[in-house]
Amino acid sequence: MTDAAARRSDPWLVLAVLLAIYVVNFADRYLITGLVGPIKAEFGLGDTFMGLLMGPAFVVLYVVMGVPIARLADRGSRIRIIAAGCVMWSLATIATGLATGPTSLALSRVAVGIGEAAFVAPAYSLMADYFRVEKRGLALAILGLATYFGQILGQGGGPAMAALAGWRFAFWSIGALGVVLGLLALVLVREPPRERPVESAPPRPDFRGLVRLLLASPAMPLITATMSFGMLSGVAFGYWAPELYARRFSLDPVTVKSAFAINFGLAGLLGMFAFGLVSDRLSRRGMEWPLRLASFAIGSATLFVLLATQAPSFAMVNLLAIPSGLLGGGWSVGLHATVQYMLPSSIRASGTALYIAVATLIGQIAGPFAVGVISDRLGGDSDALQLALTLVIPLGFLGAISGLLAARHVVADRDRLAAAA
Repeated sequence: MTDAAARRSDPWLVLAVLLAIYVVNFADRYLITGLVGPIKAEFGLGDTFMGLLMGPAFVVLYVVMGVPIARLADRGSRIRIIAAGCVMWSLATIATGLATGPTSLALSRVAVGIGEAAFVAPAYSLMADYFRVEKRGLALAILGLATYFGQILGQGGGPAMAALAGWRFAFWSIGALGVVLGLLALVLVREPPRERPVESAPPRPDFRGLVRLLLASPAMPLITATMSFGMLSGVAFGYWAPELYARRFSLDPVTVKSAFAINFGLAGLLGMFAFGLVSDRLSRRGMEWPLRLASFAIGSATLFVLLATQAPSFAMVNLLAIPSGLLGGGWSVGLHATVQYMLPSSIRASGTALYIAVATLIGQIAGPFAVGVISDRLGGDSDALQLALTLVIPLGFLGAISGLLAARHVVADRDRLAAAA
């Protein structure tokens, strides 16, 4: 056995460990959306403050810390960074369940954001070293299933746990699970050899140089815009739609949010897996095709979730969940696979982190927070929340257009980045 082979874990074991951690990552995010009602009631909060917790309180330091952490990942052990981040955000989730008021609640969510900044870019970089290009779409799609497993666990399981033992118990349970997974990752996953050893690689650009390098690539700003507007539209719907249906149809919040998480989540799971397979197949025709597929899916999913927002009954919502989840479930696979294809290994984690940071800043802050503010300004009832979503969701169409424009530059930009880095 070669030294390189001895230093590698089984790729599918690595994927399973990262998937489990990523599920907890998303469960932490969706947990607070599933528990809007009891948290508002206990602390006397409005939609604006809850939108702040879903968006800025979580995202600001997630974005600020993402790139520095990723630059460390380009130089050192990615799995140690991932494990440390997992333990940190999980402890912060436990702290959320110990909150005594709005301030401690917000500070806990800030700490969750710092911890979660240590996962995505290092994990995608790790996956790129464990899976070849022709298998990468499927691997990233399987990792992306965490979005929906996490939604089901957080948005569906959270209210169920709260109904049994209170909303705080839900945060304690998910947080404890994350601490265990973070420690297990250190035992089960080895850091693989780089495509080019760190010590023999040319000097990496500083932050300004990295920004200039990515801006000089026509595809990267457009892909970032695609991710930004697609995320803004989808996150706004995913975070606020369950609350809309509970208010609009006067249904039990636990029942509505569990049904929403399961119906949209299961359709999204199928969509994510299917997109991974199709993306790998299309990549054989050319690496611009996964991005084109993603753009079509963003536009179509935006249309269906907009229709779901206007649905006259919860039965119609559940029916629209099928095309919404199938189309919205996997479009990010095409974007992430394209970015990993384009970026050379020397800047893969930091470049990924920068692209995700910008998209998260726009999608995670602007989406949930804008919906909360608009809803409060219009009265905070179901009609106000419905109108707020109707104004924000169509921005997803801008993402679809940006992706189609970016697809024309993918192959040329990969060569340009490889030469410059």
